[in-house]
Amino acid sequence: MIQQVNRISAYPILYSFRRCPYAMRARCALIVSGQVCELREIVLRDKPQEMLDVSPKGTVPILIDIDGRVLDESIDIMLWALAQNDPEKWLMPEQGSVAEMLELIAEFDGGFKSDLDRYKYPNRYEDTDAIVHRASGALALARLNAMLSKTTYLFGNSVALADRAIAPFVRQFAQVDRIWFNQQSWPHLQAWLAAFVDSEIYTRVMQKYPRWESGNLGVVFKLEDPPRPPLTRGEKESLSSTPTPLVKGDLGGSSRDIVHNQ
Repeated sequence: MIQQVNRISAYPILYSFRRCPYAMRARCALIVSGQVCELREIVLRDKPQEMLDVSPKGTVPILIDIDGRVLDESIDIMLWALAQNDPEKWLMPEQGSVAEMLELIAEFDGGFKSDLDRYKYPNRYEDTDAIVHRASGALALARLNAMLSKTTYLFGNSVALADRAIAPFVRQFAQVDRIWFNQQSWPHLQAWLAAFVDSEIYTRVMQKYPRWESGNLGVVFKLEDPPRPPLTRGEKESLSSTPTPLVKGDLGGSSRDIVHNQ
């Protein structure tokens, strides 16, 4: 939903919750497009009245642009950010079209998200069998694995909108029972998800911020340098076949500690 409100801020305002997959994908697009926002990190069990005033449905993410326009759907925020700047061409997939990407995203936002919720939180629903919904969600994941068996990403060998919009939900599904997920015959999907979790953009998206308190300014959500685009399959193959000269002081790589929160 898009509406207009009065607002005072130097930057667009983003209401967000770190672990929410909808908010995660919105932040991915804001980061890659280099948008500067006033980030207001909230706690879902104690939603600030200011947020409810601009979007009574009370879900995150919510973005209020500098003209006071309210976007309270994550895909609308992604498209808004990429319309400002799309350096990695997320809206120009190597294969397929934006319409096809949006169709796939909508399918996962529907049936798959319903299965995810009932698999992860079965006690919140009546007469719900978590294993039944895990099996139903697995059918959707097997479809992604089949797509990824042909290309590195869902719509070609370069990352695009659909990859970043869907990956946070696959990550959450995998986190419910990581041993079970790793035992499935989905090598391409598992590699795709691992690449997302190991990516620079994921590290930046999952950075922790203090809870926003009503009446205070939010944190400036800003990147000095845009994240490096992920390597294509051809680039990875080229690197793996080319010896890398050892530079004095090089210990052979670096490690990155990533906290996998559900």
